[in-house]
Amino acid sequence: MTRVWLPPILFLLCGTGLAVGLLMEKDPGTAVALLLLFVLLAGVNSPLVFPRSIDAEEARRRSAVDGRPVVFWRPGCAYCLRLRLRLGRRARRAHWVDIWRDPEGAAVRAANDGNETVPTVVVAGRSHVNPDPAWVREQLSRSA
Repeated sequence: MTRVWLPPILFLLCGTGLAVGLLMEKDPGTAVALLLLFVLLAGVNSPLVFPRSIDAEEARRRSAVDGRPVVFWRPGCAYCLRLRLRLGRRARRAHWVDIWRDPEGAAVRAANDGNETVPTVVVAGRSHVNPDPAWVREQLSRSA
């Protein structure tokens, strides 16, 4: 749990430190701009940007019933963020598994030669490492 929130907390602490330093130097405009930038970076790197994660077993079970893709991801991953943002509102239709929260979610190693490469999208039992977001959107449309 702590590891998930470490990057956003560090962004907030760094941004606050820089803003306080700039305020001491009487530069409030730059201080506010930098603080807003670091708050944005913290938000983008937090797990709050992603749909609620479920455990891997539950995701597999749900996927077998409704045919929707299972997306294995982790906070702080730029490729996971890219996929999430490119999917837009459709992202909520996929089943998301945070591999840092669910030890069984780290089973994504089996599909990636022992590496925890994310995002890994599982559709109909087949793993796809870092797929094109357009392809994932198409898979989500098929399962609807």
